[in-house]
Amino acid sequence: MIVTRKSIPRRLFLRGLGTATVALPLLDSMTPALTAATKPVVRLGFIYHPTGAIQSRWNPKGEGAGFEFSPSLKALEPFRDRVNVLSGMAQVQARALGDGPGDHAREGAVWLTGVHPKKTEGVGIRCGVSVDQIAAQHTGQYTQLASLELGTESPSLAGGCDSGYSCAYTNTVSWKTPTTPLPVEMNPRTVFERLFGEGESNDPAARKAALNERRSILDYVAGSIDRLQTKLGPGDRNKLSEYLDSIRDLERRIQKIEQQNAQNSAPLPVMARPSAIPDSFEDHCKLMFDLQVMAYRTDMTRVISFMLARAGSNRAYPTIGIADGHHSLTHHANDPEKVEKVAKIDQHLVDMVGYYMGRLKETPDGDGTLLDHVAIVYGSGTGDGNAHSHHDLPTVLLGGAGGQIQGGRHLKYAKDTPLNNLFLNLLDKAGLPSESFGDATGRLNYLTDV
Repeated sequence: MIVTRKSIPRRLFLRGLGTATVALPLLDSMTPALTAATKPVVRLGFIYHPTGAIQSRWNPKGEGAGFEFSPSLKALEPFRDRVNVLSGMAQVQARALGDGPGDHAREGAVWLTGVHPKKTEGVGIRCGVSVDQIAAQHTGQYTQLASLELGTESPSLAGGCDSGYSCAYTNTVSWKTPTTPLPVEMNPRTVFERLFGEGESNDPAARKAALNERRSILDYVAGSIDRLQTKLGPGDRNKLSEYLDSIRDLERRIQKIEQQNAQNSAPLPVMARPSAIPDSFEDHCKLMFDLQVMAYRTDMTRVISFMLARAGSNRAYPTIGIADGHHSLTHHANDPEKVEKVAKIDQHLVDMVGYYMGRLKETPDGDGTLLDHVAIVYGSGTGDGNAHSHHDLPTVLLGGAGGQIQGGRHLKYAKDTPLNNLFLNLLDKAGLPSESFGDATGRLNYLTDV
């Protein structure tokens, strides 16, 4: 057999399937033979949780590599070598700065932009371009989707949502331009079809017609996939088979959820939602995380923002015994019972992120796993929900960024160190060095030298 330096170009590979295209995982056949391994693709993620955290239950004991995971962060301990807990971060532009109340709107608007939002409930909303969209402008040239903006909670109605601030500031953390907030998508079916279906229409009738016509995306491309498998080596055939199994499982789960919701005549505790959304937050969250794994794995996008809940969310968490609203509980005035409930919610949200870390770690990607090649910020724009503070932000950096980030550390920085400094680091890791962002004063130490 003659071995050449030729490889299957990724985009030609996709077009080779004809009109029924499907994104594929990274295969050995896509890497030129007899050449050095290609540099890992770095994906960026931003997972937002609202209203801060109970600091005494969040902050780890110790510094550096010898730190002890706190009760709230315990679910991340199995992934210690890919975890950095960052203390001392702040977004000072989320403070009132003369604008009065509205801290929850500002925490959402400022978290990824570093820009103080204009206080208005109607026309004239203005903030700044978010770091995920700055990255997407660069990485989007290599992917079918520049970015994904996802969530698990219905957006608030138009108008004001927090003390004179527009709901636009609480409904999203992603801003394409200073005047263009990007809406989040919370329907797993819509996300799935955007990633793997032909049309991108959000019209329910059109989606139903497309599903009835094709029945299954896998059936639609089965013939082409079968022909393709005969041309691949054993290793690539196994990868492709495992990949198709994971798509089939996602489709099965989404269809099952639709069937269950269609049979459930009991009213939901919130406004009517699309039937593909699970009833429980936990099932919904895990399914959205699974879709993010698929989006990264197929290189459909390299930038994702995900809101576990909108800014100032008052969602209850009945599956863990919390019937009170999250936001209401954060105004605990140091009531031990309320403090304990908020801490329990903090831990529960981290549990969901722990599930995601497990999925990333078990998913092969090039010469490692997705967890090795992502850089994901999990955090909030509020430090202490009771005080409405915007310093000591609960912040965790997850993933190895293709070998560029050393994990397993609790890094303590000086109080009011701009969170935007971290974002400069992340833009570097994604191949987009920037000299300024928001109120950044420079890159974070201990991340730039690895």
